[in-house]
Amino acid sequence: MTGCSRVLKRALGNLEVAIMESKAIIEHDHLPKIMCDGLQLTQVFQNLINNAIKFRNEQTPHIRITTKEEGDEWVFSVCDNGIGIDPKYAERIFIVFQRLHNRSQYPGTGIGLAICKKIVERHSGRIWMESQLGKGTTFYFSIPKRGDQ
Repeated sequence: MTGCSRVLKRALGNLEVAIMESKAIIEHDHLPKIMCDGLQLTQVFQNLINNAIKFRNEQTPHIRITTKEEGDEWVFSVCDNGIGIDPKYAERIFIVFQRLHNRSQYPGTGIGLAICKKIVERHSGRIWMESQLGKGTTFYFSIPKRGDQ
C-alpha cells in the first residue's frame, strides 16, 4: 500500500523552488492509501502540479488536489486557476511532443502529460481534463481499487 499523501509530499518537495518562486498556493484533501507504484505516482503529481505552475496567468497560482471514491476506482483531480486549455486539444495534449505553445513562451519538452498518461494507463486507470480558456484546468486521473484503504 502506498500513502498518496506521502507521494504528494515528495512531489511538492521536488517542486519546492518553483512553488516558492511562483508563490503558488497548494491545497489538498487527505489522500488515500492505494496499491500503486509510489515513484510513478509522484511523477504524475509532479508533472500536473508543475504544469499548473508553469501555465499560469498574472494571478498567483492556486492549485487544489482532491480525491474521491467512484465505484471501483479512486478519482484524483488537480485543479488550477491558470491560462486554461482549449477543449479541442483535450486528446492532443497527451501525445508525446505535442505542444500547444512555443518554447520561448513556455519552456519544456512536451512529454510531461504523455508520461502521466502512460503511468496512469500502466495502473489500469485513465486520465482526462476539463478546461476553459483563461479560467484554469482540472486534470483527472483514476486508479482502480485493489484492496485500498
